[in-house]
Amino acid sequence: MISKSLALEVLNAALSTGGDYAEIYLEHNIPDVIAVENGIVEDCASAESYGAGIRILKGIRSVYGYTSDLSRKSLLSLASSLSSCYEGERVLTVEKIVKKKVRNINPIQTHIGDVPMEEKIAYLKECNEITRAVDPRLVRVRSGLYYNRKDIEIFNAESAIGCQFENFEERGRLSLTAIAAGEDGQMESDFSGPGRFSGWEWFKNELDYKAKAKEVGEKAILMLTAKECPSGRYTVVIANGWGGVLFHEACGHSLEATATAKKLSVFSDSIGKQIASPLVTAYDDGTMPNEWGSNNIDSEGNPTKKNPLIKNGICVGFLVDKANGRRLNMEANGCSRRQSYRFAPTSRMSNTYIAAGKDKKEDIIKDTKLGIYVANFGGGSVEPATGEFNFSASEAYIIRDGKICEPIKGCTLIGSGKEVLENIDRVGDDLELGQGNCGSLSGYIPVNVGQPTIRIKEITVGGRGGKLE
Repeated sequence: MISKSLALEVLNAALSTGGDYAEIYLEHNIPDVIAVENGIVEDCASAESYGAGIRILKGIRSVYGYTSDLSRKSLLSLASSLSSCYEGERVLTVEKIVKKKVRNINPIQTHIGDVPMEEKIAYLKECNEITRAVDPRLVRVRSGLYYNRKDIEIFNAESAIGCQFENFEERGRLSLTAIAAGEDGQMESDFSGPGRFSGWEWFKNELDYKAKAKEVGEKAILMLTAKECPSGRYTVVIANGWGGVLFHEACGHSLEATATAKKLSVFSDSIGKQIASPLVTAYDDGTMPNEWGSNNIDSEGNPTKKNPLIKNGICVGFLVDKANGRRLNMEANGCSRRQSYRFAPTSRMSNTYIAAGKDKKEDIIKDTKLGIYVANFGGGSVEPATGEFNFSASEAYIIRDGKICEPIKGCTLIGSGKEVLENIDRVGDDLELGQGNCGSLSGYIPVNVGQPTIRIKEITVGGRGGKLE
């Protein structure tokens, strides 16, 4: 996007007042959206943007700025302005820049942007029709395809020899929503959002989109019959896949150096300590080929990695970016991410999951006499400093005598990440991942959450349905 000679000028301008690391992040972004609602094409839009962000580190201090003007004048002006935040003499001069080879762990056969618009619209209309055919009580059905292609170039230096990296990100996501209306005016909904760092081949040939489209309608209708959730302390079984959002929010964020480096996490001093049941092993793995949260390199140019976080209940690692690694005296481990050039990077999750155990899902359910089965989550909130959270279940059921029984609504799980980790007493062998977008200091980024079926032996459940009997 810019020449090596210009990058050399900009890096040295940034380092003129004593900075010991400088970075230029350049991005060409092309997002697209198509949506069909109740059989009619409602959205069909495309955009394009360019921009650059410049960051300078000096010890544990950091400054960042960005611009959408990639001219020499603009970039040098931004670098000089940022460098003026520091006072001092130059300690580093970049003499040359070497291009680094970037591995491609996310092969793509057919770029979604190259697929004819008519074919994508026909695909979404088919999904729409399948969902609408489930039941006439479905009053609103929406099927959307969201696609984003990014071309990225990074220049950075913390020695006389700077580095250049070129990368691409290409993700697509199918969005399926169904809203049902009951006779009494009650409204219930369901959502499914399978996505992938992949091409059109996955959507057409690998994803069972017909089953997903039917299921979203069926679940919206089913929830019309749901009763209010009981409240109290109960055994809770959480489904595989998207159920992992509880671990992601209540525990994962507390293991990011963004929080741990500044002692803002309940797990800040937990390396080497038992923080979970011995049944729990957890990873963040940005190297899983073509997964929603994967990448070839992170936003600092580091290769993504499979980072162990918890092993047999013991905390063994954090997610560490360059800036916070300086506070922790730890090396960055490929997890520095950002939404776009408008955000400075920081440590973020990618594909974060509790590893598979040995139990069968059916045995976990069978061995639960009375409790709650959470099949899917909606929204929630968490405080990383304490790990305390509350999460609402968008789909849940009562477990009676080892069987999944009647659906319930208004179910909220209340507790702390530490409590959940310690109280996990069964871990299934059915690991799956679910796709979402995570918001934090560096913006919204695509992430996978995941887990097998797990059982929490006791946790507070909020609801308006009285006591569970």
